[in-house]
Amino acid sequence: MVPLLLVLLLAVVLFGAGFALKALWWVAIAVLLLWLLGFVARPAGHGGRRGRWYRW
Repeated sequence: MVPLLLVLLLAVVLFGAGFALKALWWVAIAVLLLWLLGFVARPAGHGGRRGRWYRW
């Protein structure tokens, strides 16, 4: 009975980790798209030069 519970617990943990990793991939893709959008649509800087859209 204990090995069966350990296998079931391992399956649940791996399923949860797989779901979390897939969700993190979607978050990473969304952040990358926002960064690229901000890079393309950045406002003009001083002196006619194009400035950075981020502060750092």
